[in-house]
Amino acid sequence: MILRYLADTHVAVWWLTTPRKLSREQIRVLTQAERRGEQVGLCATTLIEIAALRIDGVEKILKELDTGALFRVLPMTVEIALDAVKLAILRDPGDRAIVAAARVHGLKLLTSDELIRGSKLVLVVD
Repeated sequence: MILRYLADTHVAVWWLTTPRKLSREQIRVLTQAERRGEQVGLCATTLIEIAALRIDGVEKILKELDTGALFRVLPMTVEIALDAVKLAILRDPGDRAIVAAARVHGLKLLTSDELIRGSKLVLVVD
């Protein structure tokens, strides 16, 4: 199945816990993907970032992201790792990996992160 989108950490968590925090366009994209039986990518790094959030129900969230029908966890690859280290404008290594994963796979990124959106490193869904 071909992927068109990659969700960043907060978008994935908010979709499962508090979707009202997402933009209308992000909700539209995720709802349509779910209805069509399409998947949305997740960078493997996102699982580590979520585990580090220390929020209630973190294990349930991680299990849903890993086994649910909507999201597909994409493995870390050499190509993603090499691209990530080039993205010095992003200080957070997790953000670098997520943006690199979107770039390498040619996916639009679902993110609310202003630094990523302003960087113009990847196409984003506002």
